Amino acid sequence: MKVKVIPVLEDNYMYLVIEELTREAVAVDVAVPKRLLEIVGREGVSLTAVLTTHHHWDHARGNPELARLRPGLAVLGADERIFSLTRRLAHGEELRFGAIHVRCLLTPGHTSGHMSYFLWEDDCPDPPALFSGDALLVAGCGSCLEGSAQQMYQSLAELSTLPPETVFCGHEHTLSNLEFAQKVEPCNDHVRAKLSWAKKRDEDDVPTVPSTLGEERLYNPFLRVAEEPVRKFTGKAGPADVLEVLCEERARFEQAGEPRQPQARALLALQWGLLSAAPNK
Repeated sequence: MKVKVIPVLEDNYMYLVIEELTREAVAVDVAVPKRLLEIVGREGVSLTAVLTTHHHWDHARGNPELARLRPGLAVLGADERIFSLTRRLAHGEELRFGAIHVRCLLTPGHTSGHMSYFLWEDDCPDPPALFSGDALLVAGCGSCLEGSAQQMYQSLAELSTLPPETVFCGHEHTLSNLEFAQKVEPCNDHVRAKLSWAKKRDEDDVPTVPSTLGEERLYNPFLRVAEEPVRKFTGKAGPADVLEVLCEERARFEQAGEPRQPQARALLALQWGLLSAAPNK
């Protein structure tokens, strides 16, 4: 199982997962279909399905064009709002593409129909991979837009029980997430080391994905809601309450940072021919 990491738009990632024996491939969160098809062609694989984590523009807007260009393509997800959805998936459902198994994990919070995907191959030395969309990011998680803090906590708690292997998330927010994590736990050496690493990656314009769940448990405050320094920062004891305060504090932290320059997104939209409504995140 080979994963191609494809940066698109301002800070999104889409992915192409290749089963190397059959050369069958599955895409995750198609935002820029022409870019994806360039890589499909270069890799010489057969694209059979799209796994969409949630309905937001920057994760699903490429589905209609891709479905038009590839008739019969399966577009899968858990939310009827996903563009060009051909089949709605259920929590716990398992799929198979060649030798690749997919377990579908409903992870509401960011959106009510957010689905994460856990992929693995039997008897294969390659580690399994979690495609977490905006449910779990490197050192953070997506904003809780359509669910409660309790739902978000339960979603993250379920993901944290998976094997401590590879995580491919939906956005490159690592640097700001780690800066917030350092505010939450200023004495956490794992946060400090990861932040130093992420700054170097940012200077070199290199992606910080993938991460691993094992690492995330060491420095991601949203997976550390039971830890005393995180509870002390929030002034709460219950895990869902801790998570709720963390989300509120992170929103304030982001608002206090440098404002995003709107022309950057506009230039990227022009470059990719994506002159459409503003995305949700």
